[in-house]
Amino acid sequence: MTALMKYYELYDDVYIPGRWHLRMPLFEDGEGEGLPESERELFDTYRFKEGRVLEVERPIRLSMKPVGSALEFSEAMGTPIVHRRVVSLFERLGLQKEVQFIPVEVEGQTQPWFILNALRIIRCIDDARCEEVLYWLPEDNRPDKEGQYRNVAGLKVDVEKVGDAHVFRPWGWKVVLIVSEHVKSAMEAEGITGIKFLEV
Repeated sequence: MTALMKYYELYDDVYIPGRWHLRMPLFEDGEGEGLPESERELFDTYRFKEGRVLEVERPIRLSMKPVGSALEFSEAMGTPIVHRRVVSLFERLGLQKEVQFIPVEVEGQTQPWFILNALRIIRCIDDARCEEVLYWLPEDNRPDKEGQYRNVAGLKVDVEKVGDAHVFRPWGWKVVLIVSEHVKSAMEAEGITGIKFLEV
């Protein structure tokens, strides 16, 4: 019997001393007022969690606060930001159909950086094995979210529902980015900086 693949939540290590912290331009300070609605929506970070290819017509610029050492994998408002080395690695792994890399400009940087946009959403959360799951209910008065997860603690996935995916977000709890053991091992072997993994 073939051993089942393991899966991991991929996130950035916020405890690296002297690391940078990237900020997405959300226009919350009013700087986006007067822009067309389509351009203001560009910086709705949830768009990068919808599991679809995005057409981005306006340059995305990221600021740093506080300024620090660049990491090849980090997050800005929960959105994965990666260096060109990560893009090259994923291309070598043959994952072009599972991810979209959207170019971004990072303050003070001349090297290429990208948003990692996962293109697959999979209904795979194993409720029984999670520490706790809470759902949006009718009485919460959020019909747009009803039936989806309101909170998931101690996330576990049902590996038999994942299929052949190597990079994805779980349906109903898309704030999490999950990668296969294959991707985890490759990123570690490549020495990608900033990565942390938690088995799910």
